[in-house]
Amino acid sequence: MGSDSHKLSIKEKIGYSLGDLAANLVFQTLVTYLAYFYTDIYGLKANDASAVTLIVGLIAAFVFNPLMGVIADRTTTKWGKFRPWILWTAIPLGVASMMAFSTPDFAYKGKVIYAVITYTLLLLLYAANNLPYSALSGVITGDMKERNSLSAYRFIAVMGAQFFVQVFMYDFILKAGDGNKAAGMETVMTWLAIIGTIMLLITFFTTRERVVPNLDQKSSIKEDLGDLVKNKPWIIMLSLTTLVFITLAMKGGSYVYYFENYVDQNGLKSFLDPLKRFLPTFENETSLGLGVFNGGGILIGLIGIALSKKLADKYGKRNVFGASLFISTLFIIAFYFYPPKAIEIIFASQILHMFFYGISTPILWAMIADVADFSEWKNNRRATAIIFSAMMVGLKGGLSIGSALVSWLLGVYGYITKEAAVAGIITVQPESAIQGTRLLVSIFPAIPFLIGVGLLFFYEINKKMETQIEAELKIRRL
Repeated sequence: MGSDSHKLSIKEKIGYSLGDLAANLVFQTLVTYLAYFYTDIYGLKANDASAVTLIVGLIAAFVFNPLMGVIADRTTTKWGKFRPWILWTAIPLGVASMMAFSTPDFAYKGKVIYAVITYTLLLLLYAANNLPYSALSGVITGDMKERNSLSAYRFIAVMGAQFFVQVFMYDFILKAGDGNKAAGMETVMTWLAIIGTIMLLITFFTTRERVVPNLDQKSSIKEDLGDLVKNKPWIIMLSLTTLVFITLAMKGGSYVYYFENYVDQNGLKSFLDPLKRFLPTFENETSLGLGVFNGGGILIGLIGIALSKKLADKYGKRNVFGASLFISTLFIIAFYFYPPKAIEIIFASQILHMFFYGISTPILWAMIADVADFSEWKNNRRATAIIFSAMMVGLKGGLSIGSALVSWLLGVYGYITKEAAVAGIITVQPESAIQGTRLLVSIFPAIPFLIGVGLLFFYEINKKMETQIEAELKIRRL
């Protein structure tokens, strides 16, 4: 089995979780600001921004991730299969993050080409780093309860990165660039790249791999892919992951447009006035409102994450995930019915949505690790990385589709971008664009979540099967 104990120390759990904190400084920036960066900072047309995001993202999802899964499962070093990739890609990923959010002064065609090249490089290195990192959670321990605990630590770190990006980053961009968003974005991303690189190195040095495939295990790529196709829980989790990240990218990337164009600024100012004594550093009402909106939801989401392990241990991951995802979706739909001046209700709905979504957050990746165990249980072969690579296909595919939908739908609803403003076109947003931003944080992102809830009725790994798989694999590995 490769280890005498599958219990994890607090140090190792924290060290592992820092890898997700680092990755999510990049990922949350992509979710929250990629569309906004391309349309309102870098100056791409909405359709071009949508095309870059979608095409490059789908190539990354369906080429980079499966390829990386095959390579990682066949990597053999003194450090293990997955840990060395975290080491090898830490610095290059930081450099690519800075390049992707820089704004060189090219002609428009050169800007598009630069966006394609840098976004491709970023997603390639992200796959080479984050896929082995995610697969590491499937081999760092074989104990289901320890895996649930590790997921909770991991997603507290995710929430930490999300808190920074969604609460403070917009304001930091304004301050770092002294009002110049392009300069501010470059400065902020430089610091995030440095910090993220250090955290990834800590992850490498504080973790180890315990679940090791049998030395005589041999399988071809064809056999690994065949195992996936016959693995019904894997197919469902692939679809579910894609749907979840379509929603996250769509609503997360739309909030900045929502606050700038839909929410009533006078009502927002009145609502925020009592908070200004505690948060005096924010640049304006929009940055403060966006920060409080996201920050309040994230903090309440941490309570949901804290409850997640206990609920999953008692009722099973599938049941808890499905129930919490469904309830959280109801609060997304509610945004459609709120007028621009209903500031208190808008903020309250975000808090309730994030509480129930927080419960589901760590369970998703723990379920994917269970799918790897299910595959080993069924086929007597363990292919952890290719299982996780398939899930990363869903993540990257969902992110790409959701982000592209933001830019595309804004264009459909007549949103006026920076490129149009520079050309001298009137920059007051039409009523159709304002209503488009309203739909992008309510009805549109609710649809993938509801489809995902429906898929869980066909997911067979319930609480009873979790226990059975864990017990039988322990005997086999001994």
